[in-house]
Amino acid sequence: MTHAPSSPPRPPAAPAPVPPRRTAWAENAGRLRRAATTEPGRLRIIGAALAALVLAFGAQAAWQVSDRAGAADAVIDSSQPLSADAASVYRSLADADTTAAAAFLAGGDEPPELRERYERDIRTASRLLAKAAADNGGSARSHEEIAELNEQLPVYTGLVETARANNRQGLPLGGAYLRHASERMREEMLPAAEALYRSETARLRADYEDARAWPVPALLTGTAALAALGWAQRRHYLRTNRVFSPGLLAATAATAAGLLWLAAGHGIARSCLGDSDRHGARSLQALNEAWAGVLQARGDESLTLVARGGGALYEESYRRGMREVLGDGGSRGGAGGQLGRALALADDEAGRGPVEEAVRSAAHWRERHAAARALENSGRYDDAVALVIQPGGNTVRGAFDAVDAALSEAVRHEQREFERAAEGGRGVLGGLPAGVGALAVLGAAGVVLGVGRRLAEYR
Repeated sequence: MTHAPSSPPRPPAAPAPVPPRRTAWAENAGRLRRAATTEPGRLRIIGAALAALVLAFGAQAAWQVSDRAGAADAVIDSSQPLSADAASVYRSLADADTTAAAAFLAGGDEPPELRERYERDIRTASRLLAKAAADNGGSARSHEEIAELNEQLPVYTGLVETARANNRQGLPLGGAYLRHASERMREEMLPAAEALYRSETARLRADYEDARAWPVPALLTGTAALAALGWAQRRHYLRTNRVFSPGLLAATAATAAGLLWLAAGHGIARSCLGDSDRHGARSLQALNEAWAGVLQARGDESLTLVARGGGALYEESYRRGMREVLGDGGSRGGAGGQLGRALALADDEAGRGPVEEAVRSAAHWRERHAAARALENSGRYDDAVALVIQPGGNTVRGAFDAVDAALSEAVRHEQREFERAAEGGRGVLGGLPAGVGALAVLGAAGVVLGVGRRLAEYR
């Protein structure tokens, strides 16, 4: 019996193709697309976007205002005091040089008050330089200037002491040592002190700009959040014919309050800081420049007599310095130069009064100086020296002391004005970050409640 040949085995069926695995991103995007086709899904997306936008506004406002509050702190606690200290370093050094020359003119029996003033100036400069050196926020250039001043100061004081020792013995070499010390002060130390002051003042200007800059991104985000909330409520009204959604209305009120607080609070702080700059910091800068010019002119005046007939260059420097300080005026309301600028910046009678007194006293000083020069030119050297160094209301020293006292009073007044206005600006900025942030959280909570109540209607 024959068997039919068996059919060949069938090949195994090919496995069904496995669909490509979707990524989590694609799956989430698909869910969002499907949710967007239903009203509950749309509401969830709208609610999430609104809450995120309101919270973004609060976060940006808190961050930007905190940054500006930090800059305001730097203005009050760091950069302005350091700028004032740098100006004091300059004045102390210039006054020490001026006082040393005046004491030298008195001969071996120098007045004790001049010696005490010189030593006080040197101590003040040393203390403030040590304080400035300890500040880690200063620029590398500032630290270089401080190091140079610390290096030059003992050399200068050594030259002055040598001049004093020679002067007590009646040796003419003392005048040469004093002129050499003064040249070192004017050509090396005072330029370094001025550079330090300029650097610290530039740092103050930068802090002012940071503190007063408008928080534009936060304001724009808050405006966008308000617009989105308005759109959402209009959509809610068109779809449900209900006028109000309590939750969204509360969110709108909280966001509007935060935006208004941010704009108004920063505007007030900006105004206060602007006042502290215009009527405090800038006035102080003008007064410091005038005071430094007064001290240099006084030093030139003394060195003219120290040179005993060879002080033409010092006399020319004195005249140039007084023109810069006083201009060509000198009467009330007619002052120009640095004192005129300081007078223009004084914004109240308490500030104008001392500057006007400085103007009158500087004009009187210039008249007394001319009288002293006439005495020296006529051969009455001792009388000229007496007119320059003796205290009294009708002497050169008396007029200079009146200018010095008036400028000191003006600087103290403007410093108080600066502190008052700047503290007001800092106080306004202090509560803004937490306040606006809290309102943003309340606004986001209102969005969640408002949208959640609408979603509950679909269950």
